[in-house]
Amino acid sequence: MKNRHPVQLVALLAGAAFLLVGILGFVPGITSGYSDLSFAGRHSEAHLLGLFQVSVLHNVVHLLFGVIGIAASRSFAGARGFLVGAGATYLVLTVYGFLVGHDSPANFVPVNAADNLLHLALGLGMLAAGLVLGKSSAAAPATSRR
Repeated sequence: MKNRHPVQLVALLAGAAFLLVGILGFVPGITSGYSDLSFAGRHSEAHLLGLFQVSVLHNVVHLLFGVIGIAASRSFAGARGFLVGAGATYLVLTVYGFLVGHDSPANFVPVNAADNLLHLALGLGMLAAGLVLGKSSAAAPATSRR
């Protein structure tokens, strides 16, 4: 880990955070309304930390992003690609969340206002990290440029 480029460390931390959030979304007590957790859709009344609306699908997406982020952090190009791609994906999800009504059948993820703001911050932060830290692999240790 000491030979990792900063973009790889950020991707690793982001992946670990997504993995943790995905796991916590299945933990009663940390997820309020756990008995109302549905597979997908606006009818899931479970809320991670009592704030962020989650469903099984939402939690699985977090788990997948976590695994992908951790795996991508093994190389400079993978880490940069993960951060830029995930950041862009979260910005698209933010637009989706703002355009689709919370009670709409199209709200299949589901997302609420707190999710929208978090997705916006994640999207901007990950995209910026990928673009700024991933500008050049010239400073990357030779072992991390794979």
